[in-house]
Amino acid sequence: MEKYSISLEDIINEHALTEVYLPTAASEIMITSPEINRPGLPLCGFFELFDSERIQIFGRAEVQYLIEKPEEEAKAAIDALLAMHPAAVIVTSGMDIPLNMLECAKKYEVPLLSAAERTSEFMAAMIAYLNVQLAPRLTRHGVLVEVYGEGVLILGDSGVGKSETAIELVKRGHRLIADDAVEIKRVSAKSLVGSAPEIIRHYVELRGIGIVDVRRLFGMGAVKLTEKIDLVVTLEPWVQGKMYDRLGMESETTEILGIHVPSLTIPVRPGRNLAVVLEIAAMNNRQKKMGYNTAEEFNKRLMGQFGMNETDKNR
Repeated sequence: MEKYSISLEDIINEHALTEVYLPTAASEIMITSPEINRPGLPLCGFFELFDSERIQIFGRAEVQYLIEKPEEEAKAAIDALLAMHPAAVIVTSGMDIPLNMLECAKKYEVPLLSAAERTSEFMAAMIAYLNVQLAPRLTRHGVLVEVYGEGVLILGDSGVGKSETAIELVKRGHRLIADDAVEIKRVSAKSLVGSAPEIIRHYVELRGIGIVDVRRLFGMGAVKLTEKIDLVVTLEPWVQGKMYDRLGMESETTEILGIHVPSLTIPVRPGRNLAVVLEIAAMNNRQKKMGYNTAEEFNKRLMGQFGMNETDKNR
C-alpha cells in the first residue's frame, strides 16, 4: 500500500506548536506514520517494538517519571530514546523541556517541539488529524454532495446527468463537495471521507454551458470542503425490461478501500426528477441507520394482511 506523508511544518501550524529545536527546515521534515506514542516502556529500556517513524509524546507522567529517577539514570534514558531517532518529540502541557533532552535532540538531530494543550486533548486532536492526512486514498470519477446531512457519492458513466443532478440539489439547499473527481480517504476502519482536488474545488462542468463556480453563484453555504460518504448512488440509463428493485428489500453495498458502503442503482430516463429521488434516498438511508427500515415494515404488514408468518413465508 502506498505511504503518504505530511510535513512537520503543517503539523506545527495546525496545532500551534512551539519549535524548540529543528535539525532542518520544518517543511523538509516529513512524517509518515499516523500513529503516535507515549514512551513509557522505552524510558525503562524496552525498545523491542519501538517504531522510529512515530512521534513521541512526553506528558506529565513521563516527565514526572524522569524527575523521580536519579538524574544520571534519567539523562541516560533520554539519551537512549533519542538515539533511536524518533520522527519528533513533543512535550505537552506547556511544561519545561526536561533535563538533557534539548542537548540530545541536537546530538541526534531529532525535532523537538512543545505544546500548550493537556496531553490527552492534544493526542486526540493529533491522532484525528494524522489519520485524515495520512489515510489510504483513491480518486473516483463521480460527484459528492451532502443531502440532509448524508454524504451521497453519485457514480455513473459520463453524460448520465451526475453534474446536473448536483446543481439541482444545490438549488434545493444542499451542498456540493466535489464534481468530476472525488478524492476518497479511509480515515478509520468504518469511515470514508471525500473531498475535491484543490484545482477543481467548488467547480461544476455542465455540458452546453461550461465550467460553473458554485460558490460564487450560490454562496458559501452551497459548498463544503469534505464530507463522510454514507451512500453510493449509481445512475444508469433506463433499460426497458430490466428488473429494478421496487420494494427495497435487497441491501446492496459498494466496496471502497475495504469498507462496504450502502448503495443504490437508480435508472435515469426523461421526466424523472433525480434531485428529489436522491433526497428521498438520503432520508431513507438515514432512517435505516436510526433503526427503521420501511421495506421490512411494509413486508411485515403485507404478510400480516395475508395471515402469513415468517415460517409460512419461507416454505
